[in-house]
Amino acid sequence: MAGYRAEEEYEYLFKLVLIGDSGVGKSNLLSRFTKNEFNLESKSTIGVEFATKSLNIDGKIIKAQIWDTAGQERYRAITSAYYRGAVGALLVYDVTRRPTFENVLRWLKELRDHTDPNIVIMLIGNKADLRHLVTVSTEDGRDLAERESLFFMETSALESTNVDNAFTEVLTQIHRVVSRKAVDAGEEGATSSVPSKGETINVKDQGTAWKRFGCCSS
Repeated sequence: MAGYRAEEEYEYLFKLVLIGDSGVGKSNLLSRFTKNEFNLESKSTIGVEFATKSLNIDGKIIKAQIWDTAGQERYRAITSAYYRGAVGALLVYDVTRRPTFENVLRWLKELRDHTDPNIVIMLIGNKADLRHLVTVSTEDGRDLAERESLFFMETSALESTNVDNAFTEVLTQIHRVVSRKAVDAGEEGATSSVPSKGETINVKDQGTAWKRFGCCSS
């Protein structure tokens, strides 16, 4: 998927949110995807932060506006404004820290309490490069994703493994939902980025992203 320099020229704008415990690598996933940068000494994000990147998906220019949790997650003070309008989410845990995985269901509940029920959610097991320290197996992550009808990938922001794949897959699935909605409504140019209620994104129906993008591929 090629990036576009003409940031103002796009056909759809989709808001994505990054959520998960502090220190799981959300900010580095964002900077790797949008700027191809990684900072080993990155500190907790302070204040509201988001970045944008445009991609060509299914022949359409999609602009992603990706919000980072801005350090609020350690105080459990994520506001409803952070989630408002989000049509996609990357729920991140650290494969070397099992408590961050155990908190996934809490994050998932909060996300679902504040967003449209058809939001596209990708479960991300980050820091897959630290193979000798892994405490959450690929199977554990995949099983949880299947139970909750989430997409799933393991990533490494450090090694740039699956980072582009994860964001691109979420944006592709959102675009497909919006395109189907436009067809169903008979509106050629439906630009609403919120999928219609009752339209379920199910990992089994959508090509099972976790099967296509396995763990730790380089």
